[in-house]
Amino acid sequence: TELVFRVGLKGRRIWRRVAMRGDHSLAQLHEEIFSAFDRFDDHLYSFYIPKAPRRRGPEVQSKEYLAPEAFEPSGPRSPRFDAAKTSIDGLKLRVGQTFEYLFDYGDSWWHEIAVEHIGPTLNERRYPVLLETHGRSPRQYGESE
Repeated sequence: TELVFRVGLKGRRIWRRVAMRGDHSLAQLHEEIFSAFDRFDDHLYSFYIPKAPRRRGPEVQSKEYLAPEAFEPSGPRSPRFDAAKTSIDGLKLRVGQTFEYLFDYGDSWWHEIAVEHIGPTLNERRYPVLLETHGRSPRQYGESE
């Protein structure tokens, strides 16, 4: 399957549209986002599906999918998983669903990811692929780079 995601930086009008195969892992989705936003210094990351829990409102149990370097098994009922061992198809996503991606726990680059399309893969397309960009990528470390 092909999945098309719209990945937006939270609080900004900057987004990227990427297409992935369902057999790709969340770690591979991270790599595509990393490249699409012109980042150069790798950091730890997490995906939160559904969205990360908030301090107010009803508590939603989200699953956290961590960078392999940060993942440590913590028991059979833990809501934490290894992003490198999690296929996108395994998440059973649906069109219209959103989830969150946090890159760099220190600088906290939060993204919202929306599933825009799920369908058959295209033979002429090499995956993953950056389909569209909107807005310039902000500097990874601000003005001090």
